[in-house]
Amino acid sequence: MIDTIYPYNSEELIVGGMKKVGLDPAQIKYVLISHAHGDHIGGAETLQKRYGARIVMAGPDWDWVEKYPNRYKTMAPKRDIVATDGMKITLGETAVTIWLTPGHTPGTMSYTFSVLDQGKPVNVAYSGGTAFNFVNNTPDPGIKNFQIYIDSQKHIAAKAAETKASVLLSNHSEFDNAVNKNRMLAGRGNGPHPYEIGADWVQKYFQVMQGCARAAQLKLEQRAAGAGLAKGEN
Repeated sequence: MIDTIYPYNSEELIVGGMKKVGLDPAQIKYVLISHAHGDHIGGAETLQKRYGARIVMAGPDWDWVEKYPNRYKTMAPKRDIVATDGMKITLGETAVTIWLTPGHTPGTMSYTFSVLDQGKPVNVAYSGGTAFNFVNNTPDPGIKNFQIYIDSQKHIAAKAAETKASVLLSNHSEFDNAVNKNRMLAGRGNGPHPYEIGADWVQKYFQVMQGCARAAQLKLEQRAAGAGLAKGEN
């Protein structure tokens, strides 16, 4: 399982949702937490305590959970598997490769993996964190934070290119148009899968992320330069 939504609805949507489609939540072996925000880690503690699921998260975000216990009440799993860049989580013949992409949080993780579409292997790139919700309103540390984000986008883009990923998934459906794609599935017939957008468009997604971050970073650089000039004139 990748991410566990909020603590208030994980019981209904994860446990209840799995049972509704004939899946047993007790069979969850690994839970990959892309980053330690409440809408992604919310049900992790429940799945760990109730079913013994192994929780996988990057070290900096494990540190967050332990450092801010009040922030993570009812959703703080005990430290378990600490992800490293390139780590593979394998179940049977399926493997998810973890890539560390800090920026959205210090421990944000992204993934590459393969799925089957009507028996045909399809490669997926999963973007673990998109929004600029790190400190970004002042040159220090905003410029540095944007660079961390940009470098991470380059990293996952390179891994997507290496695996020839033709599917882009985001952990928020507004960024990958998942709701509309899910609706399109009903009328797909023998046509192409709506999630398979092609390797070029996957790369364009990451180029847009880099470009938006660079534009915001430039504004901070200009502000810093202007402040320096004004200080020099004084």
